[in-house]
Amino acid sequence: MNYFSDESEWKWLFRNGLDWDKILPLYYPSYPTEDGLESKEEVIDFLEELMGALGDWASGSVAERAEKFDLEGPGTVENGRQVPNQHLKDLIREGTELSVFGLPLPREYGGMQAPATLYLLMLGQVARSCLSSTSAIAFFTSMGEMIMRYCDKETQERLMPKVIAGEISGSMNLTEPGCGSDLGMIKTSAALQDDGTYLLNGSKCFITNGGGGIAFVLAKVKGDPDDLSGISMFFMEQDPEGSDGTPNFNVSKNESKFGMHGSYTTEVIYENSVAKMVGEQGQGFKYMLHLMNEARIATGMQALGGIEGCLAYARKYAEERVQFGKPIAELPLFKRNLEDWETERDALRAMLVDSASHFDIYLALDHKKSSTNDLSKEEEALLKEALLWSRKRTPLIKYYACEAYTTLSQKAIQALGGYGYMNEYPVGRYHRDSFGPLLYEGTSQIQALMALKDMIKYAIKDPKRFAGSIFAKHPTSAFLNGENEWSKAFKSTHYRFKKKMVKLFFSALKPDQASKMLDFKNWQREDNVNDLMEHAETLCQGLAYMETLRVLCEHSNKDAQRKGLFMRYHQLVKPRLEAIYCDWDLRTGK
Repeated sequence: MNYFSDESEWKWLFRNGLDWDKILPLYYPSYPTEDGLESKEEVIDFLEELMGALGDWASGSVAERAEKFDLEGPGTVENGRQVPNQHLKDLIREGTELSVFGLPLPREYGGMQAPATLYLLMLGQVARSCLSSTSAIAFFTSMGEMIMRYCDKETQERLMPKVIAGEISGSMNLTEPGCGSDLGMIKTSAALQDDGTYLLNGSKCFITNGGGGIAFVLAKVKGDPDDLSGISMFFMEQDPEGSDGTPNFNVSKNESKFGMHGSYTTEVIYENSVAKMVGEQGQGFKYMLHLMNEARIATGMQALGGIEGCLAYARKYAEERVQFGKPIAELPLFKRNLEDWETERDALRAMLVDSASHFDIYLALDHKKSSTNDLSKEEEALLKEALLWSRKRTPLIKYYACEAYTTLSQKAIQALGGYGYMNEYPVGRYHRDSFGPLLYEGTSQIQALMALKDMIKYAIKDPKRFAGSIFAKHPTSAFLNGENEWSKAFKSTHYRFKKKMVKLFFSALKPDQASKMLDFKNWQREDNVNDLMEHAETLCQGLAYMETLRVLCEHSNKDAQRKGLFMRYHQLVKPRLEAIYCDWDLRTGK
């Protein structure tokens, strides 16, 4: 089966869930295009055919290699280098033939310069068969984007064709032993040399694809502050031009992991490794956030692919497995469970596609602004809107999709009973692999704290608006205006969520006096904020459910046949939201 062309949900979302009216002009400003496409409709048809080809690849040779990757890994580490095995070589060769690595990269270097959304959707399709394969694929394109954003023209012209041709990839190197999410603790040092380069010394751990050939590395210039403001970003090559064959940095080992066995996760050692500073000194953390934000959306797509893969297998098994005289898929309790799991999958899919659309618009306009600094008023407004939605959704996507992947892959194992515990069935692999997205690019708890931080900033910026917004959302307006049932349901649920959230903020932040409730200075006291932080995860869950309901409501407004998914998801998450409110009330004593 083709993961795209044979899936009606993907076909609908591709045509209706993406904002082509805003996305396409950013990539194809005039017709005919450079490829000779005459209209918007022809471009969408072409991109849909391309997704079909990628869906066929993901469900074909990528799927056929998945078990071998899991058993045999991606290759070895020898003499400081990654040495890929035949499985990884075949994956890279096929990716090159399909122009996968250059999907969103510039035409001038051999890329397709297609909307970034296609690249994100492709990662989800591949993850449906083999999560490890997405790691190998992703670090070609992500390195290309970082080179285009931060490196000079000479480096771009020299390395971009190699990236797109699948000859060189790389890694982003943040984590160090004893230093996980607290990047201010990093110890890797950088010493300036007379020729303007730097010598790096230190080590990094848990680095995906650390021996891909190039790397963006966070380090501290000697004498700079021991916090985030002292972090700079450096670019280095394992084999710089003119080198004698000795690696500029060494991969010391490939970690033995619980899951994602087909992906390199390495330790990297720097011993007077030559590097160039990227951008301004002390701005490294800011620069790295750009790649991390895209990586978090891509990780959400990886998780979605894993959910699709494990649930598709569970349904196939349930429809074939006969117990008590009928397929277990028809037994009442199992039928309900399977429908609930698939409802969450379909809702997540819709939210991720909508969010990818916003991020695509942001990425294209941000690149244009950074390269030309020439945006029209309309483009500035569109960039501001896309950034707002991307910032709001990114931690929610990463949190919700990855948590759901681990939960639903566990359910898939249970669906198979004892067979699910046997290695000959793939659901165990899906579950083991699910812990990778759950942890990398920032754990679920880091995402929850990011979502809370954004809410606090919004509340502090305009407390009166934050507190008063619940009245503007009162659901009676929907009934008075005679709106449809799904809009009424969304507005009522949204109103209750906002009301409970504002109550939580006031209860946890504890202003000294009622008259000071709208004084933002009261809200910034550290002890008060700490009290609120314990609710970060439940707040993130609630926000994720509400944003997903929002998207499903909008889709139902476009196509009334989509209301069934909205109503099923609303029924699924409403008890979860009530449980969150109960927890807030109990813990705040209200």
